Amino acid sequence: MQLVTTRAGLGRIEDGAVALLDTPFPHIGAVLEQEGSLLSLASRTVRRRVSLDEAALTALLGRPRAVWGVGLNYASKAARTGRGLPEQPILYLAASSAVPEPGAPVVVPQSVTEPDYEGEIAVVVGRRLHQASESEVWPAIAGITAANDMTARDVMRATGVPALAKSHPGFTPLGPSLRTLDDLGDRDAIRVRTRVNGELLQDDTSAGMIFPVPDLLSRLSWFTALEPGDVVLTGTPAGTGQDRACFLADGDEIRVEVDGVLPLVTRVVRPA
Repeated sequence: MQLVTTRAGLGRIEDGAVALLDTPFPHIGAVLEQEGSLLSLASRTVRRRVSLDEAALTALLGRPRAVWGVGLNYASKAARTGRGLPEQPILYLAASSAVPEPGAPVVVPQSVTEPDYEGEIAVVVGRRLHQASESEVWPAIAGITAANDMTARDVMRATGVPALAKSHPGFTPLGPSLRTLDDLGDRDAIRVRTRVNGELLQDDTSAGMIFPVPDLLSRLSWFTALEPGDVVLTGTPAGTGQDRACFLADGDEIRVEVDGVLPLVTRVVRPA
């Protein structure tokens, strides 16, 4: 099941159209907070159908309570940077205020000199995870979406604080749709690709993760309680601007493609 949040309500994507559902919830995040699952949306009555092009998509989860991220979680990225594999996940918490509306341009502050993209698979928590085993993780996941975990590399270098480098308004775009796990296919080899101005620059699968999703969220859950609607960004593969010493410019378009969900497209605006 692939779900979206629109200005006219929640919807399921069916045969290339959006089936608007008879439900009072304002966004997918509210369903998870109240029900801890998205299963009820599979049987909701369809009020009407609109074409995908006509659907006014809004923030999928509203404003998430928490957005967690992990650094250096792909073997390809570690190899490109020449760094050894970390023994523990490099975890950080980014500001939820950095999550914009779908399709909104990302305005890069003038003070940021090295804005970068990071195409990622975002995992959305459905049920509370606290001190969880690896086997408990996938059953507690509501679904996946795409993410662009943008980073001000100059800020990261100057401060060493990921949250400061990633929390500018608009720096954490999340995908316009969520795919539940029931029809995801191989959840251990989810493909993620990133194109900048049409050029394919990142291409890997979750099989290349150093800490796979069950391991990553289990470890994280021993330090915090992951609540319904929380988002965990699972790391980026090789091919970022940092890897190529080429950062984002005014008008650049980033397209992140994750298996099973609508592509996440963002455009960069750099004030003169």
